[in-house]
Amino acid sequence: MVKDREQLNAEWERFRHFFKREEMPAKTVLLKEGQISERMFYIEKGCIRLSFNKDGKDITFQFFFEGEGVSSAESFRGNEPSLFSIETIEPSILHTLKKRDCVTMVESSSLIKQELEDQTFQRLMYYQKLFLSRIKNSPEERYNELLQQSPHILQRVPQHYIASFLGITSVSLSRIRNRR
Repeated sequence: MVKDREQLNAEWERFRHFFKREEMPAKTVLLKEGQISERMFYIEKGCIRLSFNKDGKDITFQFFFEGEGVSSAESFRGNEPSLFSIETIEPSILHTLKKRDCVTMVESSSLIKQELEDQTFQRLMYYQKLFLSRIKNSPEERYNELLQQSPHILQRVPQHYIASFLGITSVSLSRIRNRR
């Protein structure tokens, strides 16, 4: 992790002009599954979800909130079609960064490069935990884990997205909640 937060903040400030502030309504698709990503997003206000389509069914697998950055990394960095869609859940204020500007920042600042590598590693750890939870835990255990670790998701995200995230139907989620 980058140790000197003040110095890192100064580096981000140096590149502030690369970011475009945008207000987005709820349910705005920022990137469609299969498209090549040309932008990444920093959330000032709002909530974003990542999802993909499986046999016509919309599957949510991650949520992002204020102070977090989001992109389709394999697409943004590798020019591959995105494996998922990025969509706002709530009206959101986003700071958008174009790929070419991101490359300039990373090439110009070892602090920003280190910060982005740290965030990528954190995301990798999150995905490992998510993967293992889906394999070893029951839906009720996954719900309890979500309740314990991320109660803000349960407060802000519509139930059908939470059910999809947990790998269950909305009816099953209602039953789990009623047993509590």
